[in-house]
Amino acid sequence: MEVTHPFHPWRGRRFVLATRKQNWGEDRVMFYDAHGRLRSLLASWTNVDEQDVFAQVAGGKSFLRPDDLADLAVLIDEIRSRHRRARVK
Repeated sequence: MEVTHPFHPWRGRRFVLATRKQNWGEDRVMFYDAHGRLRSLLASWTNVDEQDVFAQVAGGKSFLRPDDLADLAVLIDEIRSRHRRARVK
C-alpha cells in the first residue's frame, strides 16, 4: 500500500499492509514502520482501495467533491446564523 494523501508527510511511501479494521469509528489500515512500530492511517489516505470515479476524473486537480463543498456551504450558513442570533441577544 502507498500513502496517497496530498499533504501527508509520508506521501509516496510504501508499506506492507498488516491489517485493516474500524478503529475509533474510522476505516483504518495498520502497518509497521521502519522501526517495527505498528502504525495506522485512514484507509482513504492510501491506495488500499481502487480509486473512485471522481478522483480519476479530477486527476488530482480537485481535493473536494461537489457534495463536500455543498455540505461545507450549509455548515458555514449555520455558523453565520448562530453568530447573528448571538449578536441580537
